[in-house]
Amino acid sequence: MQALVKRIFPLAMVLLLCMSTRVAAGNKVLSEVAESEAPMITTTQMERFPFIPIQDELLAKLNVLESHIILQKGTERAFTGKYTDTTDEGTYYCRQCNAPLYYSEDKFHSNCGWPSFDDELPNAVRKFPDPDGMRTEIVCATCEGHLGHVFVGEGYTDKNIRHCVNSISLVFKPGPPVAKAVFAGGCFWGVEYLFEKLEGVHAAASGYTGGHTENPTYRQVLTHTTGHLEAVEVLYDPRIISYEQLAKYFFEIHDPTQTDGQGPDIGNQYLSAIFYRNRVEYDTAVALIGILESRGMDIATKILPAAVFWPAEEYHQDYYELKGTLPYCHSWTKRF
Repeated sequence: MQALVKRIFPLAMVLLLCMSTRVAAGNKVLSEVAESEAPMITTTQMERFPFIPIQDELLAKLNVLESHIILQKGTERAFTGKYTDTTDEGTYYCRQCNAPLYYSEDKFHSNCGWPSFDDELPNAVRKFPDPDGMRTEIVCATCEGHLGHVFVGEGYTDKNIRHCVNSISLVFKPGPPVAKAVFAGGCFWGVEYLFEKLEGVHAAASGYTGGHTENPTYRQVLTHTTGHLEAVEVLYDPRIISYEQLAKYFFEIHDPTQTDGQGPDIGNQYLSAIFYRNRVEYDTAVALIGILESRGMDIATKILPAAVFWPAEEYHQDYYELKGTLPYCHSWTKRF
């Protein structure tokens, strides 16, 4: 009897641990759903805001070898890649679209012949089964450029996962991850000022985007003929602050219901818009608009594919910091 107890007790403890873990995980999911309130994206919303993949003008031109790996899903020869054994501290970006993908603290030596990571940056990578069903491909979530494959259960690290990535798909830059987000909410002075106050934001820059005139000037944009909006490019660390947090904040620092500008600034260059680079950003923006409209707000914010961002003249940058005053038509109002 004593021997039987000894055999059953460890098994019971394992089952109890599994049940506790599942309950905790379930509670976490329920909590996240309750907090987000994110509704399903409807057909009507997709018709109102059609999704357009990242445009070619935002992608780097690839040489023959890079195209073979990134576009045609090739594989570079083992132990020939530039980053196979690198240990420098910094961030690995997508060669094609410059989106941050991996941070050096998640890189490890697997002796497999290619750079190995046991984690990606938030929302940076998408996974698809290979056509033969044997392996799982990983691609950049922004441009869908081929990265390599992901493997689980090998036991290399505590996370028990290995992203096996072609060096050619990557570009290494020293320093923390720098992701980009672009928002237009009226006069860019106030939007820039408020975004720069957030923890996790490296910097914000005023500029113009969404139009057809190359390298526009402020005077040109004022003519209402360039198609550009005054916008702000936010550079942030996705490990510290998420895109969703930035987007929620954007809706809280301007009036997203105003259709002809923002506050006293009237004109098409002052319209409200979110410029997305990938599906996650698009889905986030559409879902947040859905939440606000479910609460009775008539949202005028446009959701548009990212375009070339043209920095504004130097005298527009850090305007309120240099002037020593506060924004006249932007302030924070809790909406989420």
